[in-house]
Amino acid sequence: MNTANKLTLLRVVMIPAFLLVLYLHVPGANYWALAIFALASITDTLDGYIARHYNQITDFGKFMDPLADKCLVTAAMLWFVEIGQMPAWALLIVIVREFAVSGLRMIAADKGRVIAAGWSGKVKTASTMVCIVLMLLPIGYWVNSICVAVIVLTTIYSGVEYFTKNLDVLTAAE
Repeated sequence: MNTANKLTLLRVVMIPAFLLVLYLHVPGANYWALAIFALASITDTLDGYIARHYNQITDFGKFMDPLADKCLVTAAMLWFVEIGQMPAWALLIVIVREFAVSGLRMIAADKGRVIAAGWSGKVKTASTMVCIVLMLLPIGYWVNSICVAVIVLTTIYSGVEYFTKNLDVLTAAE
């Protein structure tokens, strides 16, 4: 197992640790969770860089890296929904977009085409992770609301972009 894949697996292991800290309600839990989430987010950037720079791209990494990202972000958002910090409909938009883009990629792959991550998808991921970090801080209602809006808007925009740029994949589907 190469370094990039080890970092991806580390991120997966950090997800239950992140949630455990939040559920234990220990003093400073949000700050510990913030540290774990930030470190996990950094591993996402680092494993991608290592995989590309040192030619460590593997099928396992292609599958597991985006899955680890989705699980990390979804875990945080589920926590926010549970404590009333994020409306469930906002999380639903994120989840539906992820399923839709994954489905589009599967159809494209079946046709021998790869849909690479687009610029808007990278902006969505980065802004979502920054917003989650902010939402783990005691920042107040308005900043939290702005973060939810940023997450929803970047999610919708990137989803629409993926589908408009790759509409031919669906129109050719039978």
